[in-house]
Amino acid sequence: MSAAATPVVSGRLLRRTAADRRRAIVDRTMRTLCLIAAILGVIPLTAIIAYIVVNGIQALTVDFVTKPPTASGVNGGALNAILGTIQMVGLASIIAIPVGVLGGVFVHEFSDRRSARVIRFSADVFVGVPSILIGIFAFTILVLPFKQYNAFAGAVALAFLMIPVIMRSTEEILRLVPGSLREASLALGVPMWRTVASVILRTGLPGILTGVMLAVARAAGETAPLLFTALGSRLVNVGDFSKPMDALPLFIYNNARQPFEILNKQAWGAALVLLIFVLTVNILVRARTWRRRPS
Repeated sequence: MSAAATPVVSGRLLRRTAADRRRAIVDRTMRTLCLIAAILGVIPLTAIIAYIVVNGIQALTVDFVTKPPTASGVNGGALNAILGTIQMVGLASIIAIPVGVLGGVFVHEFSDRRSARVIRFSADVFVGVPSILIGIFAFTILVLPFKQYNAFAGAVALAFLMIPVIMRSTEEILRLVPGSLREASLALGVPMWRTVASVILRTGLPGILTGVMLAVARAAGETAPLLFTALGSRLVNVGDFSKPMDALPLFIYNNARQPFEILNKQAWGAALVLLIFVLTVNILVRARTWRRRPS
């Protein structure tokens, strides 16, 4: 290499080194900002959970989960609310999961582009509708005609909230299923309905269960729709959906407004039970999907 070419090569190396340094600085800066953002996102969640645990653990006794409430709160519990939440969320899941999953399958697998666009847009709007409007709608069609607050109306209102979440999450998960699996199944002569049921849905099941989990968690924490439908009751109601029924969000709402400290503590205890319920649903679904992951 000639002496004249040496300064040119050295200049290129210096410019490349400077560019590498700038890229490294930008990379470290962005990594640091992302880490800070992640920490800022986790801190409020941790603080909320810690605050609920600290305040609710005092009220979480055997009597609290095995006895109905009393007027004064002394020796009372939240058995009616716990059973009510399990029943109404369970019935809402029975209604919403098949409708949401099959709706997502139809949009992704069978509908044309125009109808899929309309259904997708409607589901997105439905997700953003305030829950109190869903409660008013359920009140109008399922409470007023019968002149009776009832748990069935509450379950239907919760199902309305769950359906669009499940539908959109199912559709997005099915988009991730490799098209080669569908084509291989159809090439073997398997009917389309069986391909969807045996190949596509089974492949996307972990993601679909995650969407169902999110919908159940949302329904379990809703208060406004139940104020217009199930109303709440101090009596333990098991299986009679034609009458009012209490739920943990209603129990928290009513007791937190009372001027008595013991009732306020029970509201914190119910909040902790609701948190445990949602956490249990998350753990069960995660355990189910983890076993289905390839090793």
